Amino acid sequence: MSKQQRTLICWVGGNDLKAPDGGEIGPILSTLRALAFDRLVLLCSYPAERVEPYLEWLESSIGIGLVIEPHYVSLSSPVHFPDIYEVAQAHLQRLSSCAVDLSILLSPGTPAMQAIWILLGKTRYPATFYQSSLEQGVQEVVVPFEIAAEYVPAANTIPDDKLLQLADGQAPAKAAFDSIITQSERMLTLKFQAQVLAQKHVPVLIYGETGTGKELFARAIHNAGPRSSQPFIALNCGAIPSELIDSTLFGHCKGAFTGAVANRAGVFEQAHGGTLFLDEFGELGADAQVRLLRVLQEGVVTPVGGSRDIRVNVRLITATHRNLMQAVAEEGFREDLFYRIAVGVLHLPPLREREGDLLLLADTLLKGITDQDETLKGKKVSAEAKKLILRHRWTGNVRELQSTLLRAALWCSSDVISAADIEQALFQIPQGRQDQSLPDVSQGVDLQEVISCVARRYMSEALRVTARNKTRAATLLGLKSQQTLSNWMSKYGID
Repeated sequence: MSKQQRTLICWVGGNDLKAPDGGEIGPILSTLRALAFDRLVLLCSYPAERVEPYLEWLESSIGIGLVIEPHYVSLSSPVHFPDIYEVAQAHLQRLSSCAVDLSILLSPGTPAMQAIWILLGKTRYPATFYQSSLEQGVQEVVVPFEIAAEYVPAANTIPDDKLLQLADGQAPAKAAFDSIITQSERMLTLKFQAQVLAQKHVPVLIYGETGTGKELFARAIHNAGPRSSQPFIALNCGAIPSELIDSTLFGHCKGAFTGAVANRAGVFEQAHGGTLFLDEFGELGADAQVRLLRVLQEGVVTPVGGSRDIRVNVRLITATHRNLMQAVAEEGFREDLFYRIAVGVLHLPPLREREGDLLLLADTLLKGITDQDETLKGKKVSAEAKKLILRHRWTGNVRELQSTLLRAALWCSSDVISAADIEQALFQIPQGRQDQSLPDVSQGVDLQEVISCVARRYMSEALRVTARNKTRAATLLGLKSQQTLSNWMSKYGID
């Protein structure tokens, strides 16, 4: 097993920038002289013209063997917590994905920067803390408490009827907008938009990955609107065999086909006066799209095997994880149907992009689980387990989180669900699946052009973050010298 790269990350502080002019050497160089690291990641909120001379001085002061990786960032102010948090979190997330031995130097920067380091280093991205001072020298910092990954307040008093139904993963029939548990600004905006749409009669299209709560939003829109006393009919279009689509949507008459032993109303007729929710709408084939467009234009359905039109009045809500605009461009989805259904559009973010919601939802979902069974009451998630929850990607979103918590609660032998319980309950997705960002090689690719695009992108980015210092950019790109970089730049047409 290869040795983990020892990485130190910190801000560049004012005392550090004074060092080349004859001041004290500063906390960064002091730490590098006292401890061995393979890589130094510097977050620079000062202008490049002030930082670059310091970086050259730092390189000359420590010699070879250490990779210095500066990143220039823009902050509203050096004490603006949201900006500092966003920058620090992004870089720690990037570094933790590389399985490095991570250390954080607290000394450079403002108190706000130090507070954010401690918050993130004690919760999401475990790290070793160091500080450097003239009086004490370089010391490891032991933070003598556990934040327990709970800087997001838990929803401990949410009534049971406002929770997601956990046993089967379906949205509750009486779902209201209060059932959508969130404190994310993005989600709060979507809730407001959905409440406005609920009072209208326009069709609504909901985009979102599997498990992001599309049906929950659909039911909340229905229940908050003027049709709330009428039927809400939900149908997963992706689960219907192609030969049964017409019958399912529009109904059939007795004897219309083998097995049609009686008249049967389709979902449009069943939802008459109320709301029809068509999930996985993008999976409908071209023939079904044509017939569905007629229903939406004329407001009538003709059952399979029938000759009489039946007038229907439904409020249509559709949902999909597919990019329908891309499908329209590729002629896989009818443009006229798309514009018919996409009047009110909601884009639900995946759970990993709902800042501050993960632990809030975990506590809410676990409460719903434990309330269903007396033997599970009182179970809580430990601090270490919460850290693991925060680090997981949750590609299955809320549905995956719910099922993981349910398995962990069932297998846990004590009242505290540990990190080991969560780890055992997680399903590990095999890594062999083809990267969806790669072009489809079965259709042929220009490998030289792909290589050119990648090279141009990374060289341009390296030059940007080093303020066009070719020596430093070459080091970041793993190239032998500035001349090698210049040769590559010439080859790929970078000025």
